[in-house]
Amino acid sequence: MKINSYSLILLLLIIGTIGVGGLVLEEVQTGNGCPKIGMVPACIIVLFCFLVPLVAHLKKKWNVLYFLFTGLAFVIAIIASVMQYLGHSECPKTDGGIPMCYLSFAIFSLLITLKIIQLKKY
Repeated sequence: MKINSYSLILLLLIIGTIGVGGLVLEEVQTGNGCPKIGMVPACIIVLFCFLVPLVAHLKKKWNVLYFLFTGLAFVIAIIASVMQYLGHSECPKTDGGIPMCYLSFAIFSLLITLKIIQLKKY
Protein backbone atom coordinates (compact mmCIF):
# COMPACT_ATOMS: atom_id res chain seq x y z
CA MET A 1 0.00 0.00 0.00
CA LYS A 2 1.40 3.38 -1.02
CA ILE A 3 0.76 6.35 1.26
CA ASN A 4 1.18 9.89 -0.01
CA SER A 5 2.77 12.79 1.85
CA TYR A 6 -0.60 14.50 2.46
CA SER A 7 -1.98 11.41 4.24
CA LEU A 8 1.22 10.84 6.22
CA ILE A 9 1.24 14.45 7.43
CA LEU A 10 -2.42 14.12 8.41
CA LEU A 11 -1.72 10.88 10.29
CA LEU A 12 1.22 12.40 12.19
CA LEU A 13 -0.82 15.49 13.11
CA ILE A 14 -3.69 13.36 14.42
CA ILE A 15 -1.38 11.04 16.39
CA GLY A 16 0.46 14.02 17.85
CA THR A 17 -2.75 15.82 18.80
CA ILE A 18 -4.09 12.73 20.57
CA GLY A 19 -0.77 12.11 22.32
CA VAL A 20 -0.31 15.64 23.62
CA GLY A 21 -4.03 15.81 24.42
CA GLY A 22 -3.47 13.19 27.12
CA LEU A 23 -0.76 15.34 28.67
CA VAL A 24 -3.01 18.40 28.58
CA LEU A 25 -5.76 16.44 30.34
CA GLU A 26 -3.31 15.35 33.02
CA GLU A 27 -2.09 18.94 33.35
CA VAL A 28 -5.66 20.22 33.78
CA GLN A 29 -6.47 17.52 36.35
CA THR A 30 -3.26 17.53 38.40
CA GLY A 31 -1.36 20.67 37.43
CA ASN A 32 1.70 18.46 36.99
CA GLY A 33 1.36 16.89 33.54
CA CYS A 34 4.13 18.73 31.75
CA PRO A 35 6.96 21.22 32.26
CA LYS A 36 6.20 24.94 32.14
CA ILE A 37 7.57 27.58 29.81
CA GLY A 38 7.23 30.59 32.03
CA MET A 39 3.76 30.17 33.49
CA VAL A 40 2.33 28.23 30.54
CA PRO A 41 2.44 24.42 30.44
CA ALA A 42 4.55 23.35 27.43
CA CYS A 43 2.02 20.68 26.47
CA ILE A 44 -0.64 23.35 25.86
CA ILE A 45 1.72 25.24 23.55
CA VAL A 46 2.56 22.00 21.74
CA LEU A 47 -1.16 21.15 21.43
CA PHE A 48 -1.67 24.42 19.53
CA CYS A 49 1.43 23.55 17.50
CA PHE A 50 -0.42 20.44 16.33
CA LEU A 51 -3.92 21.95 15.98
CA VAL A 52 -3.01 25.02 13.89
CA PRO A 53 -0.99 22.99 11.35
CA LEU A 54 -3.78 20.38 11.29
CA VAL A 55 -6.33 23.02 10.28
CA ALA A 56 -3.91 24.60 7.78
CA HIS A 57 -3.17 21.19 6.29
CA LEU A 58 -6.84 20.23 5.98
CA LYS A 59 -7.69 23.57 4.35
CA LYS A 60 -4.69 23.19 2.03
CA LYS A 61 -3.61 26.77 2.65
CA TRP A 62 -1.95 28.92 5.33
CA ASN A 63 1.42 27.24 4.83
CA VAL A 64 3.10 30.11 6.68
CA LEU A 65 1.07 29.24 9.80
CA TYR A 66 1.86 25.56 9.31
CA PHE A 67 5.61 26.24 9.28
CA LEU A 68 5.43 28.87 12.03
CA PHE A 69 3.75 26.50 14.48
CA THR A 70 5.62 23.34 13.53
CA GLY A 71 8.85 25.38 13.66
CA LEU A 72 8.03 26.69 17.14
CA ALA A 73 7.32 23.16 18.39
CA PHE A 74 10.50 21.90 16.70
CA VAL A 75 12.57 24.50 18.58
CA ILE A 76 10.82 23.65 21.86
CA ALA A 77 11.49 19.95 21.23
CA ILE A 78 15.18 20.59 20.50
CA ILE A 79 15.63 22.62 23.68
CA ALA A 80 13.68 20.11 25.79
CA SER A 81 15.56 17.15 24.29
CA VAL A 82 18.96 18.73 24.98
CA MET A 83 17.92 19.61 28.53
CA GLN A 84 16.60 16.06 29.03
CA TYR A 85 19.80 14.54 27.67
CA LEU A 86 21.98 16.75 29.88
CA GLY A 87 19.82 16.03 32.94
CA HIS A 88 18.74 19.66 33.44
CA SER A 89 15.06 18.90 32.89
CA GLU A 90 12.69 15.95 32.87
CA CYS A 91 10.33 15.43 29.94
CA PRO A 92 7.15 13.41 30.44
CA LYS A 93 7.72 9.80 29.38
CA THR A 94 5.70 7.23 27.48
CA ASP A 95 4.64 4.03 29.21
CA GLY A 96 7.78 2.49 27.67
CA GLY A 97 9.99 5.14 29.30
CA ILE A 98 10.81 7.16 26.16
CA PRO A 99 10.96 10.92 26.81
CA MET A 100 8.15 12.54 24.86
CA CYS A 101 10.36 15.49 23.91
CA TYR A 102 12.41 13.04 21.82
CA LEU A 103 9.22 11.89 20.09
CA SER A 104 8.14 15.50 19.55
CA PHE A 105 11.49 16.24 17.96
CA ALA A 106 11.06 13.31 15.58
CA ILE A 107 7.43 14.08 14.72
CA PHE A 108 7.96 17.80 14.09
CA SER A 109 11.11 17.06 12.05
CA LEU A 110 9.02 14.73 9.88
CA LEU A 111 6.13 17.19 9.63
CA ILE A 112 8.40 19.98 8.40
CA THR A 113 10.28 17.71 5.98
CA LEU A 114 7.15 16.09 4.57
CA LYS A 115 5.44 19.45 4.03
CA ILE A 116 8.48 20.75 2.14
CA ILE A 117 8.42 17.62 -0.02
CA GLN A 118 4.69 17.95 -0.57
CA LEU A 119 4.97 21.61 -1.60
CA LYS A 120 7.83 20.90 -4.02
CA LYS A 121 5.65 18.34 -5.81
CA TYR A 122 3.01 20.99 -6.63
